Amino acid sequence: MKKILSIGSALVDILTQIPNETILNELNLPKGSMTYVDAATSVQIGESLKPYGSKMAAGGSAANTASGLAKLGVESGFLSKIGKDEVGRFFEKEMVDTNVKPQLLTSDTPSGRVQAIVTPDGERTFATCLGAAAEMRPEDITPKLFDGWDIFYVEGYLVANPPMLNKAMETAKAAGLKIAIDLASYNVVEESRDYFLQLIEKYVDYVFANEKEAQALTGMEPLQALDFIALRCEIAVVKVGPKGAYVKRGEELATIAPMEAKVIDTTGAGDMWAAGFLAGLVKGENLQKCGQMGTIMASNVIEVVGPKMDEAHWEKTHALIAELGMRN
Repeated sequence: MKKILSIGSALVDILTQIPNETILNELNLPKGSMTYVDAATSVQIGESLKPYGSKMAAGGSAANTASGLAKLGVESGFLSKIGKDEVGRFFEKEMVDTNVKPQLLTSDTPSGRVQAIVTPDGERTFATCLGAAAEMRPEDITPKLFDGWDIFYVEGYLVANPPMLNKAMETAKAAGLKIAIDLASYNVVEESRDYFLQLIEKYVDYVFANEKEAQALTGMEPLQALDFIALRCEIAVVKVGPKGAYVKRGEELATIAPMEAKVIDTTGAGDMWAAGFLAGLVKGENLQKCGQMGTIMASNVIEVVGPKMDEAHWEKTHALIAELGMRN
């Protein structure tokens, strides 16, 4: 089976459920967005959220996908940079405990962390302090990192670091890997639209986007956006929330039906969708079944707080995937 190396920001999520959206307005955080903040602002936000309680979990978009892939039996690795601190050690242990092979560089800068704020409707808003994760440099990227891997999965947030991202994609491509990218967040796409398009046309084979991200990239409605993206890569995915998803490869179109779920927290939904889809892909499944696997993963993770499912939801996920009649 093909092996997947992911790259992204090594972050620890500090998850907080809040009673109303007024708090987001007070913190000047647009609902549903990802906003970069400095260390002082991150601390200030944390203090403001203390009355509501929180829990800590290893996060970061691509790291969540890497963990999901490993749980589905795909050999999975994760490349990033962490600080030499307790948060960094917590992150590395979480990766190892989920059977992800960490390829973690270290820095004297503190490890990255995210205030992940969840409103009553399950929507998540992120205030991200990248810390050491922002310090990955082109010189950190060597051909040896890609030895033995077949697919390189990239989180879209890394467009904030173009020199490193260009080097990583260029090196992966030269090593013969397929490249997948998740567009990450609509506001990130809005700020870097031209750069995303350049990356897709030059390097990327598989593109994952939700409806808002696809519109930010193309200015089009979902099906038109799907066509636009599919002309520029091998496989295009546009997810339309409770209405399901569309997948296109060449002239082949798959419409993926949604699944019922009790929405508690949408954190990690896109990450798990990508994990399910890619797991199906490396196992040789057709687009329809790959999309169904993604939907099963996403529908289960939104029923828990945070991007990591409990054992009960993993058992349910594996059972539903087994019902699809997966190849061995």
